[in-house]
Amino acid sequence: MLLKHSLPISQIFFYTWKVDLMLLGCCTVVYFLDTYWLKAQVAVPLALTSVLGTSLAFFIGFTNSQAYDRWWEARKIWGSLVNDSRSWARSMLYYNTTTDPVLIALVRHMIYRHLAFIYALKTSLRKRPDDYYTRYLTQEEIIDAQKESNIPNAILTMQTRDLQLLRDAGTIDGFRFLELNQLIVKHCDSMGQSERIKNTVFPTSYVFFTQMFIWIYVIMNTLTSVESIGAWSIPFGWMFGFIFHTSHLNGITLMNPFHFQPMAIPLDHISRNIEINVIEMLGDEPVPTPVQPRMDGLYIM
Repeated sequence: MLLKHSLPISQIFFYTWKVDLMLLGCCTVVYFLDTYWLKAQVAVPLALTSVLGTSLAFFIGFTNSQAYDRWWEARKIWGSLVNDSRSWARSMLYYNTTTDPVLIALVRHMIYRHLAFIYALKTSLRKRPDDYYTRYLTQEEIIDAQKESNIPNAILTMQTRDLQLLRDAGTIDGFRFLELNQLIVKHCDSMGQSERIKNTVFPTSYVFFTQMFIWIYVIMNTLTSVESIGAWSIPFGWMFGFIFHTSHLNGITLMNPFHFQPMAIPLDHISRNIEINVIEMLGDEPVPTPVQPRMDGLYIM
């Protein structure tokens, strides 16, 4: 997630240099094509680029709006996970009435196991190799969880099983059992909502046709400006193309809020904050250090 309100020019061109070269190449080819051949064949009306530019702006605006909705929904889901995780740790600590050291150890392990769920869900959403979640599971639990295709769901199954065990042992009463079980349901809901965003592909037609229309606009805009400004149509064509392409690229980046890239949801940062909060509630050491921003405070993962 970006932390600053402005980006360095170098960072902007780092992400757009390929498109910049393609735009300059396209405008140069169009300029020479119009100068030495097309100008004698047909004159492109100026009104064409005006209409196309307006239509293109609507296309890009709609795409970016829908992309931001996906990003913001993902952020709200993980914000709920933060709150539910704190509630889970707090309730597990103070809702049980047992003095049995075995059951007390099980309660603490269930709190730590929730951290395994958070990190396993993060790994599942990002599709990056990461076994950090295994440090909060026993070897037997690791084997059992990895037998299933959905490791976070397998961990929630373990939580439900042991919660029922605590209920049968009389450690928690019926009302507290229902409340704790409802928290597990909330964890499952957040997992499912995250997976829905991850697995639902943004309609390809919007992305494809918007990109195609941008290139048509760049070509038409260059053609209409050659006669009036000559070779200056090349940098001006690049400038207009840069504006539209960068705006569209911004929306494309937000379409996948769980990807490992600077504009995505900071899953590393959120997961580590949950981990810190839970360990501090338990009074254990060491407490992990927060995730630090990258690129001189430009973004955090």
